[in-house]
Amino acid sequence: MRRSLILAAIAGGLLLAPAAQAKEVRCTLKYNMSGGGAFYKRSAGEGTITCDNGQSMRVTIRSRGGGLTFGSSKIEDGIGKFSPVLDIKDLIGGYATAEANAGGGSASKAQVVTKGSISLALSGRGSGRTLGVSFGSFIIEEAGR
Repeated sequence: MRRSLILAAIAGGLLLAPAAQAKEVRCTLKYNMSGGGAFYKRSAGEGTITCDNGQSMRVTIRSRGGGLTFGSSKIEDGIGKFSPVLDIKDLIGGYATAEANAGGGSASKAQVVTKGSISLALSGRGSGRTLGVSFGSFIIEEAGR
């Protein structure tokens, strides 16, 4: 009987113990991207997400949007910083975008895109000629899928 009470107390203690908290991970995206259009904007690229816990993932990037936009651009060695997440896989998916731009020759770009509670701050330099305002999506997919 005493053994049963001890086992019951241990089992109850295990059930009441707080669940282990998952540690938030900080990740960055290094990318290259190019594209453009008139009224409907398309861009595509590739990159690598790396996280402070050692995880990394090669990704493809697509951006689609519409509005009053004209031109084309090419970004090389762009950097993106994600808000903290629990796992690198949380970063895959579609992000909402809104963008205003004007530039010619050498260009720089900064933009924040969001997916629920996850934000991604993008910045990069490159070349192109762009003018306009657009809204759309920024899609990150695991490469090779």
